[in-house]
Amino acid sequence: MQRRNFLKTGSLAGLTLSTLVAASCTQPFADKKTDGTEGFTDDFELNEATIGDLQKKMESGTHTSRAITELYLKRIEAIDKNGPKLNSVIELNKSALDMADNMDKERKAGKIRGPLHGIPVLIKDNIDTGDNMHTTAGSLALSDNFAKQDAFIIHKLRKAGAVILGKTNLSEWANFRSTRSTSGWSSRGLQTKCPYVLDRNPSGSSAGSGSATAANLCAIAIGTETDGSIVSPASVNGLVGIKPTVGLWSRTGIIPISKTQDTAGPMARTVKDAAILLGALADIDAADDATLKSKSEKDYAKYLDANGLKGKRLGLVKIEKLPAATDKLLKAAIETLKKQGAEIVEVDLDTRLKPIDGAEFKVLLYEFKDGLNRYLSKASAKVKTLTDVIAFNKQHEEKAMPFFKQETAEYAQTKGDLNSKEYLDAVAKTTKLSRQGIDGLLKENKLDALIAPTNGFAVCIDLINGDYDNGFSFSGPAAMAGYPHITVPMGAWHDLPMGISFVGTAWNEGNLISLAYAYEQASKKRVAPKFKTDLFA
Repeated sequence: MQRRNFLKTGSLAGLTLSTLVAASCTQPFADKKTDGTEGFTDDFELNEATIGDLQKKMESGTHTSRAITELYLKRIEAIDKNGPKLNSVIELNKSALDMADNMDKERKAGKIRGPLHGIPVLIKDNIDTGDNMHTTAGSLALSDNFAKQDAFIIHKLRKAGAVILGKTNLSEWANFRSTRSTSGWSSRGLQTKCPYVLDRNPSGSSAGSGSATAANLCAIAIGTETDGSIVSPASVNGLVGIKPTVGLWSRTGIIPISKTQDTAGPMARTVKDAAILLGALADIDAADDATLKSKSEKDYAKYLDANGLKGKRLGLVKIEKLPAATDKLLKAAIETLKKQGAEIVEVDLDTRLKPIDGAEFKVLLYEFKDGLNRYLSKASAKVKTLTDVIAFNKQHEEKAMPFFKQETAEYAQTKGDLNSKEYLDAVAKTTKLSRQGIDGLLKENKLDALIAPTNGFAVCIDLINGDYDNGFSFSGPAAMAGYPHITVPMGAWHDLPMGISFVGTAWNEGNLISLAYAYEQASKKRVAPKFKTDLFA
């Protein structure tokens, strides 16, 4: 999902799938003779390895954390920088092997920090790391920005014993720069590809985290979401993505868009791995007020129940004019859910959300300006305000804006502060109606969760015209409400994956994980990518 498409509709965007999705893309880098994929055989030793698999290798002594880290670094060199050239990793961590060595020393001494001990992780490049890596949100304007300290969740990640491999590319400014942007493109990192079909877009804004995890460049990754930026790339890259309740994970040290909607979250190949990462980074942060209300838990793996669908009522959210390919996948998923003991009830959420109209976009415009100015005022970058960023991009237009401009950023700059009546009215409307819509349906129909296809299939990369509509999205309701959302692979059409979403009320991650895990175990729809050059290769 491209965020602006959702913002234009204000609801579920129940639109007819564009015929372009069925067409083969025609990007120059998809030329079969030049992209390095001819004769490519994917025999990577750690393909589809889970956290548990890697822990067993380290426990048995067949692999050390250093050996595992080296394998992933070689993998990045082989297919991210060469071969298919996914371009999902924007920067490697020069200290990764040292981190792995330290975890090996601790293991040898009998100290195991937990399930993430020695596990390689990639993180999105809008999350601060107080080390040798930049934090840029993909923007050349922040190419000199070295964070003074770790983001709160990165501090937790290090404490858990994970090895930070590097940072992933993203849609620049988390896809909040232009209405004509191409997801997965940034002026610093350029264009990321979808590993399933290389001329397809991996979706934004956590494009790099999605592409890298799907392609087995890491064990797990961290993305961030305002509206769709975790669940959409997870869906089109055949992954499990969890957008937590806002406040379950701290946002301190993350380049912001929206204080009411932003959250980081796990992206993984299995529900179990996503649940492990979710619990490890959940905690109270005095610097983030949203976490003070948190009902987070340390162990979400305890909710992994293969029988978790038995006796549950799920609300299938009505979406108008579903494309035939999507409808086929959804019907198969519903049959699986029913066989596992779930009762399916069709519900109408769109009608309850339509009055929101364009209020969400107004909220994001105000909060982006306010939040970014606050972040930049304390950052080490030369640019200190949104005004500075806009000016930098104009001064370096050839490199910073070769394909699309910055009209969204410029529009945000025209807005006032967070005491403006327009903002206060919009945020009250957005939050109230989205929460009432979800909670009302759950309560009135005695539902355990809402379900729907996560979004349309991956679209063609189009740097000339920008992203086009891929049909529909289900990211908006949970995003506006600040509620949890989990997507799980539902199947694929011509090797293009699609996810099914589970959405619930605030702090309901445990229940959603149970539902998602039961569906995952019964369906087993995650399939590794084949790195096809185009849809019909």
